Amino acid sequence: MNIVEVATSRRTCKAFDASRKLPEESLAALRTVLRFTPSSVNSQPWHFVIAASNTAKEKIAATLDGAYAYNAPKVRNASHVLVMCARTDLEDAHLDHVLAQEEADGRFQVPEGKTIQNNTRRFFVGLHRQNQTMDVWIERQIYIALGTILQAAGALGIDACPMEGIDTHAIDAALGLPEQGRRCIVLVALGYHDAGDFNAKLPKSRLPETAIFTEL
Repeated sequence: MNIVEVATSRRTCKAFDASRKLPEESLAALRTVLRFTPSSVNSQPWHFVIAASNTAKEKIAATLDGAYAYNAPKVRNASHVLVMCARTDLEDAHLDHVLAQEEADGRFQVPEGKTIQNNTRRFFVGLHRQNQTMDVWIERQIYIALGTILQAAGALGIDACPMEGIDTHAIDAALGLPEQGRRCIVLVALGYHDAGDFNAKLPKSRLPETAIFTEL
């Protein structure tokens, strides 16, 4: 399937078939895609919690009540639920870890390359910390990962549903994320739609190119 077919055929799943589970090879592919998602200055300011068991999914679904109750069945019936988390800070230990991994992977062809990369990344981290825009900057990286995983799922024939209709603070508390220096940004339910998914039968609708592109 080419990228145009993926973009024009994938749909947000509104109801999942609880009896169908993702094959291990598909889950492994999605993990690889997430791991190699691009981020600003390769900061990799994320962590991904994968809920596969009914017990794990119920822990998340239990936080979805009141105004968010409509999303609870998606969490319960999906094969897997991805909790996309942002780091609450880009502390020195994390930056050192990223730099060490880059070095181990052979990113620095000359000695000064390591110094330049380290200084550049720390400059932007310091800039966002000084301007108090760190949270916004990190969240933008999470949404790069979100777009990446949705396209990847579509290419694998996996249905997905991104969810912002959630109580992120309740999920943080349920999963103990603050103690880990993380916070929930968005959920993605993954699996296969069932007969009750009305959206699977509807045509996609987007504004025409003339409305969204300007050529200079």
